[in-house]
Amino acid sequence: MMIYERVALLGLGLIASSMGHAMKAAGLAGEITGHARSAETREAAREVGFCDRICETAAEAVEGADLVVLAVPVGAMGEIAAAIAPHLKPGATVTDVGSVKQAVITAVGPHIPPGVCFIPGHPLAGTEHSGPRSGFATLFHNRWCLLIDDHAEDAAMARLRALWEGMGANVDVMDAAHHDLVLAVVSHTPHLIAYTMVGVAEHVRRVSDSEIIKYSASGFRDFTRIAASDPTMWRDIFLTNKEAVLDILGRFSEELFALQRAIRTEDGEHLHDYFTRTRAIRRSIIEAGQDTSAADFGRGVAR
Repeated sequence: MMIYERVALLGLGLIASSMGHAMKAAGLAGEITGHARSAETREAAREVGFCDRICETAAEAVEGADLVVLAVPVGAMGEIAAAIAPHLKPGATVTDVGSVKQAVITAVGPHIPPGVCFIPGHPLAGTEHSGPRSGFATLFHNRWCLLIDDHAEDAAMARLRALWEGMGANVDVMDAAHHDLVLAVVSHTPHLIAYTMVGVAEHVRRVSDSEIIKYSASGFRDFTRIAASDPTMWRDIFLTNKEAVLDILGRFSEELFALQRAIRTEDGEHLHDYFTRTRAIRRSIIEAGQDTSAADFGRGVAR
């Protein structure tokens, strides 16, 4: 069922390309336009074909669009919002897919003209791959998309919710501050820890030649999968959600110190109890349908 007659995708990486594939597969949009800053990216998107029309400018892409999706790095949101503001159709909805919400609202909000609705959003889906060739229609299936209730019109919110549900996502609505704290726990800090662990391993590898790579087991291998994510995106996330990330890092440090103490004092009971509690969280994630207990965590399945 068509929900929007025209959708404009600005930024043509993993999320936007997956949205394009998903909307086409389900017939959710009449026409999909797209724009990316890089000519190389625009050409790749043309070849893949998840947009009906690739535009040379963002202004051209949003002309007449009922929905505009900002799928650029968080640090570029304000600049692109300013560029498209004069060209937005009255009654249109603007949304984004950034992993931080308070900073995006601050950057984008002032540029949204009267008569246009801005609904910040964040699909909790992704892979370690990026670029227009990395998208696929089922990326959002049974994943959560969080929409931010920033005094949006009920009809506009219901329409955007229907689009995400049509692409297979589960939808929740929350406020921006709560979103940023939750994401600091479930995404941002784990990524920072993964980057750090891979950095430590690289330092050790220089001492032990190639053994770190040669003997990589599932733990280190999964750290490297997370740490392979787009560096520009993650730089912007940490700089724009720094308060929440630093808060969670402080709590992480306290937990780490407690574990160091338990290991140093050979407190096996503390370690066993701690690992039992954390193991239960993993089981809860599987029971909630957000992952699988398969040895490859479901990631070896062909797209």
